[in-house]
Amino acid sequence: MQPELKPVRTDDRSFGRGTTYDAAQDVAVSVDSQKVLRNTYMLLALTMVPTVIGAWIGIATAGIIVGSPIISTLVMLGAVIGLQFAIAANRNSGLGVALLLLMTGLLGWWLGPILNVALSMKNGMQLVGYAAVGTGVIFFAMGAVAQAIKRDLGFMGKFLVVGMIALLIAMIANLFLQIPALALTISTLVILVFSLFLVYDLQRIMRGGETNYVMATTGVYLSLFNIFSSLLHLLLALAGDRD
Repeated sequence: MQPELKPVRTDDRSFGRGTTYDAAQDVAVSVDSQKVLRNTYMLLALTMVPTVIGAWIGIATAGIIVGSPIISTLVMLGAVIGLQFAIAANRNSGLGVALLLLMTGLLGWWLGPILNVALSMKNGMQLVGYAAVGTGVIFFAMGAVAQAIKRDLGFMGKFLVVGMIALLIAMIANLFLQIPALALTISTLVILVFSLFLVYDLQRIMRGGETNYVMATTGVYLSLFNIFSSLLHLLLALAGDRD
């Protein structure tokens, strides 16, 4: 089973407590919010470069992870958490961007084993494409939902963090249990939880709750990474052609 990493978020997600926005506020999006959103999308596009490079390296070195999946998962989780703290501490400098790109490259490398599984299947790369397209569809759909919802979603933050932690614990437990049905269930719930995180984060950006595009990109990227890896896991398990 391809172990899935659930990176832990370090930035403050609280931004309002049940406030209802009127129509004028929805239409009049601030210039600063538009700038943060634009810079977030630009930096998000840039993160795809180290992710792809890391993935190709991961394909060639997948044996490192496969050989010791439990140790690799714990080390990887610690590295990603550490990088997130470092990114948060340097969010207002170029070093923060560099650390974010380093993290995305590392997470791209982490995809190596599951991409090797895909390469071993007749329709594996097709399923990779489906997972990528599916992730894109979810991203744009959640962005539309975030813009359309009148009520702020600040109340969701604590619930989503609790859900993410519960999934992380379940994922680590299943590294020992190796129950295929549990792995599929976790992947399905990951897609749901991180899709909601996308709505939550994108609304914060659009309404000025997040004013730093480096931190905004970090949150959105982690959601997309988890959605993509979980979609791919489900597709390979349910539709992979091993003959």
